[in-house]
Amino acid sequence: MRTILSLSRYVAVLGVISSLLLSMMLFILATIQAGLTISEIMTVILSDEKSAKSFAISGIILADMFLIAAGLYIVATGLYELFIGDLDLPSGLVVKSLDDLKDRIISIVVVVLIVTFLAEATSWDGTTNLLPYGIGVSAVILAMAAFSFMIKKSKNIEATIEATKSL
Repeated sequence: MRTILSLSRYVAVLGVISSLLLSMMLFILATIQAGLTISEIMTVILSDEKSAKSFAISGIILADMFLIAAGLYIVATGLYELFIGDLDLPSGLVVKSLDDLKDRIISIVVVVLIVTFLAEATSWDGTTNLLPYGIGVSAVILAMAAFSFMIKKSKNIEATIEATKSL
């Protein structure tokens, strides 16, 4: 039974491969879209405000796509490190625990939500009400921040209890 449980960790490779493929495809698609946007803007004169604003909105949306691709890459490498083995990664990408991975994902989701709201605000035509959308985004960000805070607080309490037991 021990061997079966030990080997079952390799099922996580499915998540690693899926996340990595999704990340690569999104990086490729975003790069192609960036090229198309750049070539389009080269053919349009930037003298009018509408073209410049459209280019800025496209840039924000592309940044969002790259952030999501980076998030999927972090999930792939994090799952690999947690379940399979160590990787040679920059220190900022090393994942030592599931909480580490969750914190990184939460950080990326917060940035993606902010960038998405920025894209909506930048392309706002003045007829729709952005307030409910902004409140929704803020509520999700606050919920994730509270969750992250509670997890860290719980870990600190556990560490303090363990430290006092050893005295």
